[in-house]
Amino acid sequence: MMPLILASASPRRAQLLAELDIPFTVIPSEVVEDEGERLGPREMVLHNARLKGWSVAQRFPQQGVLAADTTVFIDGRILNKPRDLDEAWAMLRRLSGKTHTVFTGLFVKAPGREEAYEDGVESRVTFRDLADEVIAAYFQQVNPLDKAGAYGIQEGSELIVERFEGSLSNIIGLPMEETKRALRTVGLWSG
Repeated sequence: MMPLILASASPRRAQLLAELDIPFTVIPSEVVEDEGERLGPREMVLHNARLKGWSVAQRFPQQGVLAADTTVFIDGRILNKPRDLDEAWAMLRRLSGKTHTVFTGLFVKAPGREEAYEDGVESRVTFRDLADEVIAAYFQQVNPLDKAGAYGIQEGSELIVERFEGSLSNIIGLPMEETKRALRTVGLWSG
């Protein structure tokens, strides 16, 4: 088994990847991510995953690299990580009572290969109607500032989420079925 780098500072991605029992090191990329002003959500997350992945792969050419990027999309608008609590509050108000899409772009590169494996995954999440008291209670449980769309489905979801369709791990930030497929395809995992 070859060494693998997770090019992400996300503790949720590291936790999901650890479930595969693959040895890996976390080395976040230092690139500036595209915030989607010129790209659609699907293109943006693939572009950002590619940027992060190649950045780390060039620094560590003898190791495999896994990178991902996730965003929330609703009503023609991309919701990345909020800048502050006011913006986080506004995001949850926008998501309240509606269905949105969560997009994740995935990048995996094996050492010695010119090509990288890239894939995009989407899931849908429907929120409950959220009263201000519910948002306040949710923010007491969850830090919304490090999450696209200002929420994490893995914590406190009973307060805000009515239902979801598709990959739960994608909504958390690393689509595991696609990650397994990608790692197998490039020869970094045989599980």
